[in-house]
Amino acid sequence: MAEADQPQLYLVTPPEFDLSVFPDKLSSVLDAAEIACMRLSLATRDEDRLLRAADAVREVAHRYDIALVIDTHVVLAQRLGLDGVHLTDGSRSVRAARKDLGPDAIVGAFCGSFRHDGMVAGEAGADYVSFGPLSGEVLGDGTLADFEIFEWWSQMIEVPVVAEGGLTPELVAKLAPVTDFLSIGEEIWSAEDPAAALKTLIAAMR
Repeated sequence: MAEADQPQLYLVTPPEFDLSVFPDKLSSVLDAAEIACMRLSLATRDEDRLLRAADAVREVAHRYDIALVIDTHVVLAQRLGLDGVHLTDGSRSVRAARKDLGPDAIVGAFCGSFRHDGMVAGEAGADYVSFGPLSGEVLGDGTLADFEIFEWWSQMIEVPVVAEGGLTPELVAKLAPVTDFLSIGEEIWSAEDPAAALKTLIAAMR
């Protein structure tokens, strides 16, 4: 984990965005803080839109030397030369994704609030496991991941753990000592100034 138990930042794109303005908005956020990894997480299933969005985001990510993964789409991760994939079905697809993408790709697994599923994902070859949401109803079935999952995981499991979904400054302050990554997405993109919103969350870690 980062020094002084500071988690690293994992930036997630909005579910939809305007390609004519988002790259500049993304750059301003990347100028504001050090980001360890980025994820393209679009709501659309339209392959052409996904391809164009991936090209635009990848260009920015590579300019800042940041790894870029994509939600779910193993085939597109391969075709576009992305750094890996974020799976949203827990541990079910981890082994197959690892086989398809090879040992060097990033394979992450979102496991909701299910600690056992996270352990299975780690054993199957996931590079990280994410749990959430922490508040609201923004991920999965809306069941919240409680603090104890992260506390236990940080003490018992070596696979990095990611906290994602509904992060607030209060939750960031509480989770910072027991998580390796904080996944930040809608928390900042819904704000008028995403870079300022990100800085507010970062400040809560200290």
